[in-house]
Amino acid sequence: MTRLRILSLFSAAAALAVGTALFQGNSLQAQESQATLQPAPAWKLKDLDGHEVSSAQFKGKVVIVDFWATWCGPCVGEIPSYVELQKKYGKDGLVIIGALTHDPKIPAKIKEFAAKLGMNYLIVVSDDATEEAFGGFEAIPTTFLISRDGRIIHQKTGALPEGKYEKLVQQALK
Repeated sequence: MTRLRILSLFSAAAALAVGTALFQGNSLQAQESQATLQPAPAWKLKDLDGHEVSSAQFKGKVVIVDFWATWCGPCVGEIPSYVELQKKYGKDGLVIIGALTHDPKIPAKIKEFAAKLGMNYLIVVSDDATEEAFGGFEAIPTTFLISRDGRIIHQKTGALPEGKYEKLVQQALK
């Protein structure tokens, strides 16, 4: 084997190993940040019907703000658990807000998508200013759990096991 061929094979193997490690690290575990306790930013966004929705409407509630997109596999994978959380804990003061980000689909297509998945929670269209107010983030889904007193008590990028996230929500609702 020539030296060039050996070098090429070594480079390909190294690239494959690095890619596999990055893929496994990003897809299997969510990155979490707990108890930042900083105040959640105020925001105003429009829902899919063009009505303004404001963070001020949810004072005294436990709020999940999930930044997501229809083309994001992990985002879509979390939707059934958010549907179940809303069913279980909505009466206890939980509000889930799906903040649609970087999704070129028109509202009618998003409504179709939401209906097909049984999304029983509020969907708003995010903007750069709101995402920056939340500290900016590099990936979606990025989700913030906000306490009744308006403080960010948990942040995650990626998906957590359903049971683990539900326990965080239960603690926040107490």
